[in-house]
Amino acid sequence: MKRALICGISGQDGSYLAQLLLYKGYEVYGTSRDAQINPFTGLNRLGIKDEVHLLSMTQTDFRSVLQTMKLISPDEVYNLAGQTSVGLSFEQPVETFETVTVGTINLLEAIRFLNPAIRFYNASSSECFGNTEVPANEETAFRPRSPYAAAKAAAHWIVSNYREAYNMFSCSGILFNHESPLRPERFVTQKIISGAIRIASGSKEKLKLGNLYVIRDWGYAPEYVEAIYRMIQHKEPEDFVIATGTSHSLEAFVAESFSYFNLNWKEHCETDPSLIRPTDISKSFGDAGKAERLLGWKAQTDMKNIVRLMVESKMQVLADK
Repeated sequence: MKRALICGISGQDGSYLAQLLLYKGYEVYGTSRDAQINPFTGLNRLGIKDEVHLLSMTQTDFRSVLQTMKLISPDEVYNLAGQTSVGLSFEQPVETFETVTVGTINLLEAIRFLNPAIRFYNASSSECFGNTEVPANEETAFRPRSPYAAAKAAAHWIVSNYREAYNMFSCSGILFNHESPLRPERFVTQKIISGAIRIASGSKEKLKLGNLYVIRDWGYAPEYVEAIYRMIQHKEPEDFVIATGTSHSLEAFVAESFSYFNLNWKEHCETDPSLIRPTDISKSFGDAGKAERLLGWKAQTDMKNIVRLMVESKMQVLADK
């Protein structure tokens, strides 16, 4: 039985990845900063919390990382941890850099000291590319436009350096936006879904949003964690862009969400200037051709169906309360 360590298991991707690895027969360990008080909502939603070994680990503290790695002795480590909000990174740039960049270095150093044969996956980000007028691939230059993106770019190159310098199996997945019913409401997609449901149920509120004209490449998170798994099983450690190759404006996502209820979004939404970021990416979409060629992976779920899945799941959760 293989043993996997998922750092940041409480998030959307960590929960789906744990589910996938359990299905494949792994012994799964997961960490958060305080496992005693973390509700692990995603794991509970998937009904797998009791099947996962949960531990506390402070990823910015090398001693904590080293002790955890020695205790578990994993075959594979998946680094999904760190401050994950682009918007919040403008308010907390230091914490963002520490959790994303220092946290990644600590994991790599612990692997190098304890067992360089451990396979390591790092969650990079499409935010590293900045604006993409043509679909970005693995050769596209990084031009980060937020503290979050800059931190992710630094971590990406650290992973690449350890791969080359120490011959370690360390790889990064450059994932474009991916959504699911497990998205928390601090992400704009779930905020839109929840707002549309409330308004369809009779709420007279106006849903306040930022820049509706940004364009994103939205995929489905359960499919993206399958790509993550395939990366770490690949014969050689390589970085991969994971994307659908299609893009839609945030306005289109909003319109699709409200049209589920036969509502005109323009009657229920308004722009709030305070929600517009100091710098933002106007257009972002990716080319996952390498993943299709070498991993046999291709996105299957389009934006319209992602919206449907998120709406129906949210409504079911509300009905069960």
